[in-house]
Amino acid sequence: MEGLLDHTLRDVLTRVGGVDVCVSEFIRVTHTVLPRRAFVRVVPELLNQSRTPAGVPVKVQLLGSDPICLADNAAALAELAPYGIDLNFGCPAKTVNQHRGGAVLLDEPELVGRIVAAVRRAVPAHIPVSAKMRLGYNDDARAEDCAMAIEAAGASELVVHARTKAHGYRPPAYWDRIADLRQHVRLPMVANGEIWTVTDALRCQEVTGCDRLMIGRGMVTDPGLALAIARHRSTGESLLPGQGVAWSTLLALMQVFWRGVSARVATRHRAGRLKQWLNYMRRVYPQAQLAFDTLRWVHDAHKIDQWLAEQQPLHTPV
Repeated sequence: MEGLLDHTLRDVLTRVGGVDVCVSEFIRVTHTVLPRRAFVRVVPELLNQSRTPAGVPVKVQLLGSDPICLADNAAALAELAPYGIDLNFGCPAKTVNQHRGGAVLLDEPELVGRIVAAVRRAVPAHIPVSAKMRLGYNDDARAEDCAMAIEAAGASELVVHARTKAHGYRPPAYWDRIADLRQHVRLPMVANGEIWTVTDALRCQEVTGCDRLMIGRGMVTDPGLALAIARHRSTGESLLPGQGVAWSTLLALMQVFWRGVSARVATRHRAGRLKQWLNYMRRVYPQAQLAFDTLRWVHDAHKIDQWLAEQQPLHTPV
């Protein structure tokens, strides 16, 4: 989730619990080998054994279309000891697709396979190389071809977002097509798309047959979602949206988030980052709606500082 789910929000959300592994926002690879600082800027967890402050491992995602250049960059990245390297074949953004990156490559399964194979050869065997794909670009006719190419190229895992680029993020997600793909590949598969609640997670697992799930917007909207899913697996209890983590805890986490934003984001953009997150959470938390309404027209970062100080959360996570 470029522009939202970055290092700062990864830090906050993984403090809640329930998350086994994260994948970074993509790092665009074009014609040169990126310097060390370019990888660390996007994934500062590389300086912490590729883990968030809460100890959750982070894979670094690369995006591009040149197998040789991606392989060279993967080799450079491997020197920083990432937990894993993930390859993006799913981004639907027009600007990315127009520059031959992301989901547009799904029309070229052979190229997808060459990219994965080149990266796999370029990095030490102990560093996993995984991939994320959508079902296709304009349609899903070549989904099986892409999945099989990724498997044949040596990937360790495949995440499938159960929509095409043309579908965008419009409901529904076509989970049944993930089940179809699993009939063609033995590669461990992770299901992704339209998982907003514990009920969604259970239904997705039932339809796809996948044990593992990737949640993006659902986790940003309901930060306790992964914890609620984990709780159901261990106890059978099904929590409703918003019950995985209390609002008082979120207020404390919001202060952690704000400190991180203030350390890395220009003053004029800081308020927008907090409101962006609140805009998601207000779908689940009435308190987030009230906060969003209060801060909607506030652009002064110092006034945000004051508002957060007045909230007096019960505790501040370490």
